[in-house]
Amino acid sequence: MSAQSPIVDSTRALIGFNELVALLHTVFVKHGTSPDVAAILAHNCASAERDGAHSHGVFRMPGYLSTLASGWVDGKAVPVVTDVASGFVRVDAANGFAQPALAAARGLLVDKARSAGIALLAIHNSHHFAALWPDVEPFAEEGLVALSVVNSMTCVVPHGADRPLFGTNPIAFAAPRADGAPIVFDLATSAIAHGDVQIAARQGERLPPGMGVDSLGQPTQDPKAVLEGGALLPFGGHKGSALSMMVELLAAALTGGNFSFEFNWADHPGARTPWTGQLLIVIDPSKTTGQSFAERSQELVRQMHAAGLRRLPGDRRHRTRAMALEKGIAIDAEALAQLHDWAG
Repeated sequence: MSAQSPIVDSTRALIGFNELVALLHTVFVKHGTSPDVAAILAHNCASAERDGAHSHGVFRMPGYLSTLASGWVDGKAVPVVTDVASGFVRVDAANGFAQPALAAARGLLVDKARSAGIALLAIHNSHHFAALWPDVEPFAEEGLVALSVVNSMTCVVPHGADRPLFGTNPIAFAAPRADGAPIVFDLATSAIAHGDVQIAARQGERLPPGMGVDSLGQPTQDPKAVLEGGALLPFGGHKGSALSMMVELLAAALTGGNFSFEFNWADHPGARTPWTGQLLIVIDPSKTTGQSFAERSQELVRQMHAAGLRRLPGDRRHRTRAMALEKGIAIDAEALAQLHDWAG
């Protein structure tokens, strides 16, 4: 598609995926990242927008840019990869973004997983501000199983507590299957993703019951009340709270990263990215015996459909992706104009 994107209606325009990646790359470089970091972040952000994950797509760009301008994150950081053990890789992201740290260690991580059957990647001193599924899906496309956790800034009240302590602390999983796209899910351990609360506030919508509390600790469906002194709740009460605690331990304590409550960006006005840690576990299922893992995955999918399940985790993203790659990504016209303005 041309740089002058066709208008869908008065509020939306179409843009091709590669064009959006190139535009975002220009914006990132213009605002302080190295070209290499820009390439990774641009592809990540455009992938979320392409797949309909709008809370982690172009919507995130103002946060990225204000964070870079604040000096909170180093947009030109060069990750330091350490080969710790036969199944263990450690990366110091050097106060940069987590995705470039993952990219720097990815080859070594895959080699170790294929050699030992399983390998772990511990990223610390890193900032993660994006969806988590793009970190794990590529492993499943290579026939591997991947699990990742990352903690974030304090905004969730543990079950039974009276003040926020945990982050939204998502968990992402990806596995190959024989006759279709990988099985992928990415879920926050909070009742709702923080980005979705921000979108609801921007659009003047109310939240479903049980998502959050206001500054007085009272239940509220007003997203602004959650964002302005309030907090989110964990999903499933004590169960989601326990999983969120697990993510803190795996993503921060085990990697050497910050807990969600251990950093303070008060001296960096405009900072939005959590300075925490990320853990990835990659498994090579070819080491198992019997029928191949991908075929077993497909059998589970068949049984899930036979049980009446019509949509698997990730199905909607893949449909949205196919449509976007065929027709273009429908993006808010004002947001697209802003990207062009930022790109100069």
